[in-house]
Amino acid sequence: MAAHRAGLFDLRLVIAVLFAIYGVVLVVVGLGFTDESDLARADGLNINLWSGVGMLVLAALFAAWALLRPVIVPDEPADGDPVEGAQRRG
Repeated sequence: MAAHRAGLFDLRLVIAVLFAIYGVVLVVVGLGFTDESDLARADGLNINLWSGVGMLVLAALFAAWALLRPVIVPDEPADGDPVEGAQRRG
């Protein structure tokens, strides 16, 4: 029985890409568009910057997880699969 990796259809990669996009947006906002009044409301902490960095780290972890432990999808169903057996007979 042959098998292949899920590749781009792996949900972990989709999640990694979404976190990376949101992370980049927050880092850009945190670095370029945060003024002193925003920092004063957050007790001096640049929340957008640190949230964006955290999201980028999480995206890297999800991508590494997907690449290091790929989901293997069989090309053919198992022999005992009743749905496949019915399709072959009918």
